[in-house]
Amino acid sequence: MSAISAHARTMDGIYRHQRHIYDLTRRYYLLGRNDLIESLKPPAGGTVLEIGCGTARNLVLTAATYPDARLHGIDISSEMLKSAASVIARAGLSGRVRLAQGDATGFDARQLFGTARFDRVFLSYSLSMIPGWEAALEQALAAVAPGGELHVVDFGEQSALPAWFGRGLKAWLAKFQVTPRADLGDVMASLAARHHGELGFSTLYRDYARIGVIRLP
Repeated sequence: MSAISAHARTMDGIYRHQRHIYDLTRRYYLLGRNDLIESLKPPAGGTVLEIGCGTARNLVLTAATYPDARLHGIDISSEMLKSAASVIARAGLSGRVRLAQGDATGFDARQLFGTARFDRVFLSYSLSMIPGWEAALEQALAAVAPGGELHVVDFGEQSALPAWFGRGLKAWLAKFQVTPRADLGDVMASLAARHHGELGFSTLYRDYARIGVIRLP
Protein backbone atom coordinates (compact mmCIF):
# COMPACT_ATOMS: atom_id res chain seq x y z
CA MET A 1 0.00 0.00 0.00
CA SER A 2 1.37 3.44 -0.93
CA ALA A 3 1.86 6.13 1.69
CA ILE A 4 -0.88 8.17 0.00
CA SER A 5 -3.47 5.40 0.06
CA ALA A 6 -2.52 4.54 3.65
CA HIS A 7 -3.12 8.15 4.71
CA ALA A 8 -6.44 8.16 2.85
CA ARG A 9 -7.52 5.05 4.74
CA THR A 10 -6.48 6.63 8.03
CA MET A 11 -8.49 9.77 7.33
CA ASP A 12 -11.52 7.76 6.23
CA GLY A 13 -11.28 5.78 9.46
CA ILE A 14 -11.19 8.95 11.55
CA TYR A 15 -14.02 10.70 9.70
CA ARG A 16 -16.36 7.86 8.73
CA HIS A 17 -18.53 8.71 11.75
CA GLN A 18 -17.07 12.03 12.88
CA ARG A 19 -18.04 13.75 9.64
CA HIS A 20 -21.67 13.79 10.81
CA ILE A 21 -20.84 15.99 13.83
CA TYR A 22 -17.62 17.60 12.56
CA ASP A 23 -18.89 21.14 11.98
CA LEU A 24 -20.93 21.19 15.18
CA THR A 25 -17.89 20.37 17.32
CA ARG A 26 -15.07 22.08 15.42
CA ARG A 27 -16.67 25.51 15.49
CA TYR A 28 -15.46 25.91 19.08
CA TYR A 29 -11.77 25.38 18.49
CA LEU A 30 -10.89 25.82 14.80
CA LEU A 31 -10.46 29.54 15.35
CA GLY A 32 -9.39 31.89 12.59
CA ARG A 33 -11.22 30.22 9.71
CA ASN A 34 -13.54 33.16 9.22
CA ASP A 35 -10.58 35.56 9.42
CA LEU A 36 -8.96 33.68 6.55
CA ILE A 37 -12.10 33.74 4.41
CA GLU A 38 -12.55 37.46 4.99
CA SER A 39 -8.98 38.07 3.82
CA LEU A 40 -9.27 36.07 0.58
CA LYS A 41 -10.86 38.85 -1.50
CA PRO A 42 -10.53 37.09 -4.88
CA PRO A 43 -10.88 39.22 -8.01
CA ALA A 44 -14.29 39.44 -9.68
CA GLY A 45 -15.07 36.07 -11.22
CA GLY A 46 -11.88 34.66 -9.71
CA THR A 47 -11.06 31.05 -8.94
CA VAL A 48 -10.59 29.71 -5.41
CA LEU A 49 -9.23 26.30 -4.35
CA GLU A 50 -9.40 24.86 -0.84
CA ILE A 51 -6.97 22.03 -0.15
CA GLY A 52 -8.36 19.73 2.54
CA CYS A 53 -11.91 20.99 2.16
CA GLY A 54 -13.44 18.54 4.63
CA THR A 55 -17.20 19.02 4.95
CA ALA A 56 -17.16 22.10 2.66
CA ARG A 57 -18.05 24.41 5.53
CA ASN A 58 -15.43 26.91 4.38
CA LEU A 59 -16.40 26.63 0.71
CA VAL A 60 -20.04 27.39 1.48
CA LEU A 61 -19.08 30.46 3.54
CA THR A 62 -16.66 31.57 0.83
CA ALA A 63 -19.41 31.23 -1.76
CA ALA A 64 -21.70 33.43 0.32
CA THR A 65 -18.97 36.01 0.93
CA TYR A 66 -17.86 36.19 -2.72
CA PRO A 67 -20.95 35.46 -4.85
CA ASP A 68 -19.17 35.56 -8.20
CA ALA A 69 -16.16 33.41 -7.25
CA ARG A 70 -15.69 29.99 -8.84
CA LEU A 71 -14.91 27.48 -6.11
CA HIS A 72 -13.05 24.18 -5.99
CA GLY A 73 -12.16 21.78 -3.19
CA ILE A 74 -10.06 18.67 -2.79
CA ASP A 75 -9.77 16.23 0.09
CA ILE A 76 -8.00 12.92 0.51
CA SER A 77 -10.92 11.43 2.45
CA SER A 78 -13.77 9.98 0.40
CA GLU A 79 -15.86 9.99 3.58
CA MET A 80 -15.43 13.74 4.04
CA LEU A 81 -16.26 14.33 0.38
CA LYS A 82 -19.59 12.57 0.89
CA SER A 83 -20.49 15.14 3.53
CA ALA A 84 -19.08 17.96 1.41
CA ALA A 85 -21.22 17.03 -1.59
CA SER A 86 -24.32 16.85 0.61
CA VAL A 87 -23.61 20.21 2.27
CA ILE A 88 -23.00 21.89 -1.08
CA ALA A 89 -26.20 20.44 -2.57
CA ARG A 90 -28.29 21.60 0.41
CA ALA A 91 -26.83 25.10 0.02
CA GLY A 92 -27.83 25.13 -3.65
CA LEU A 93 -24.21 25.49 -4.73
CA SER A 94 -23.70 22.38 -6.84
CA GLY A 95 -23.32 24.54 -9.93
CA ARG A 96 -20.65 26.76 -8.35
CA VAL A 97 -18.51 24.41 -6.28
CA ARG A 98 -16.53 21.51 -7.75
CA LEU A 99 -15.10 18.74 -5.60
CA ALA A 100 -12.46 16.10 -6.27
CA GLN A 101 -10.51 13.54 -4.30
CA GLY A 102 -6.81 14.27 -4.18
CA ASP A 103 -3.74 14.19 -1.99
CA ALA A 104 -2.47 17.59 -0.87
CA THR A 105 1.15 16.60 -1.42
CA GLY A 106 0.71 15.61 -5.06
CA PHE A 107 -2.34 16.48 -7.12
CA ASP A 108 -2.88 17.55 -10.73
CA ALA A 109 -5.36 20.43 -10.63
CA ARG A 110 -5.69 20.52 -14.42
CA GLN A 111 -6.63 16.86 -14.48
CA LEU A 112 -9.06 17.25 -11.58
CA PHE A 113 -10.69 20.53 -12.57
CA GLY A 114 -9.43 21.54 -16.01
CA THR A 115 -7.67 24.48 -14.32
CA ALA A 116 -4.00 24.40 -13.39
CA ARG A 117 -3.82 27.57 -11.28
CA PHE A 118 -6.16 29.59 -9.11
CA ASP A 119 -6.39 33.21 -7.96
CA ARG A 120 -6.65 32.09 -4.35
CA VAL A 121 -5.60 28.82 -2.73
CA PHE A 122 -6.12 28.14 0.96
CA LEU A 123 -5.55 25.51 3.64
CA SER A 124 -7.55 25.73 6.85
CA TYR A 125 -6.44 23.47 9.70
CA SER A 126 -5.30 20.81 7.25
CA LEU A 127 -1.50 21.12 7.36
CA SER A 128 -1.52 19.85 10.94
CA MET A 129 -3.04 16.59 9.66
CA ILE A 130 -0.81 16.07 6.61
CA PRO A 131 2.35 13.99 7.23
CA GLY A 132 4.23 15.65 4.36
CA TRP A 133 2.95 19.12 5.14
CA GLU A 134 5.96 20.98 3.71
CA ALA A 135 5.37 19.24 0.37
CA ALA A 136 1.70 20.19 0.62
CA LEU A 137 2.66 23.85 0.97
CA GLU A 138 4.93 23.57 -2.08
CA GLN A 139 2.13 21.95 -4.04
CA ALA A 140 -0.36 24.59 -2.89
CA LEU A 141 1.85 27.47 -3.99
CA ALA A 142 2.42 25.78 -7.34
CA ALA A 143 -1.37 25.95 -7.83
CA VAL A 144 -1.45 29.74 -7.31
CA ALA A 145 -1.72 31.86 -10.44
CA PRO A 146 0.67 34.78 -11.03
CA GLY A 147 -0.48 37.67 -8.88
CA GLY A 148 -2.48 35.27 -6.73
CA GLU A 149 -2.31 34.37 -3.06
CA LEU A 150 -1.87 31.33 -0.82
CA HIS A 151 -3.65 31.59 2.54
CA VAL A 152 -3.07 29.33 5.56
CA VAL A 153 -4.53 29.10 9.05
CA ASP A 154 -3.67 26.40 11.56
CA PHE A 155 -2.87 25.74 15.18
CA GLY A 156 -0.19 27.85 16.83
CA GLU A 157 2.00 27.02 19.81
CA GLN A 158 -0.21 28.72 22.44
CA SER A 159 2.86 30.68 23.55
CA ALA A 160 0.83 33.42 25.25
CA LEU A 161 -1.57 31.01 26.94
CA PRO A 162 -1.01 29.01 30.16
CA ALA A 163 1.46 26.16 29.67
CA TRP A 164 -1.06 23.59 30.94
CA PHE A 165 -3.49 24.65 28.22
CA GLY A 166 -0.97 24.10 25.43
CA ARG A 167 0.06 20.70 26.78
CA GLY A 168 -3.52 19.58 27.14
CA LEU A 169 -4.53 20.79 23.70
CA LYS A 170 -1.64 19.04 21.97
CA ALA A 171 -2.28 15.79 23.83
CA TRP A 172 -5.94 15.90 22.83
CA LEU A 173 -5.18 16.78 19.21
CA ALA A 174 -2.75 13.88 18.95
CA LYS A 175 -5.68 11.50 19.42
CA PHE A 176 -6.95 12.69 16.04
CA GLN A 177 -3.61 12.54 14.20
CA VAL A 178 -3.22 16.34 14.52
CA THR A 179 0.21 17.88 15.10
CA PRO A 180 0.62 21.69 15.24
CA ARG A 181 3.44 22.85 12.96
CA ALA A 182 5.70 24.96 15.15
CA ASP A 183 7.85 26.12 12.22
CA LEU A 184 4.98 27.00 9.90
CA GLY A 185 6.07 30.64 9.70
CA ASP A 186 9.68 29.76 8.87
CA VAL A 187 8.65 27.30 6.17
CA MET A 188 6.26 29.81 4.60
CA ALA A 189 8.97 32.50 4.72
CA SER A 190 11.43 30.25 2.92
CA LEU A 191 8.83 29.30 0.35
CA ALA A 192 7.89 32.94 -0.27
CA ALA A 193 11.55 33.94 -0.72
CA ARG A 194 12.23 31.16 -3.22
CA HIS A 195 9.26 32.21 -5.31
CA HIS A 196 9.88 35.96 -4.96
CA GLY A 197 6.62 36.33 -3.07
CA GLU A 198 5.60 38.54 -0.17
CA LEU A 199 4.71 36.94 3.17
CA GLY A 200 2.30 38.23 5.76
CA PHE A 201 2.21 36.16 8.94
CA SER A 202 0.74 36.67 12.39
CA THR A 203 -0.68 34.93 15.45
CA LEU A 204 -4.31 34.94 16.55
CA TYR A 205 -5.92 34.62 19.96
CA ARG A 206 -2.69 34.65 22.01
CA ASP A 207 -1.00 32.27 19.57
CA TYR A 208 -3.82 29.76 19.69
CA ALA A 209 -3.71 29.93 15.89
CA ARG A 210 -1.36 31.22 13.23
CA ILE A 211 -2.40 32.75 9.93
CA GLY A 212 -0.32 33.58 6.88
CA VAL A 213 -0.56 34.64 3.26
CA ILE A 214 1.99 34.45 0.43
CA ARG A 215 1.34 36.91 -2.39
CA LEU A 216 2.98 36.08 -5.70
CA PRO A 217 4.21 38.73 -8.13
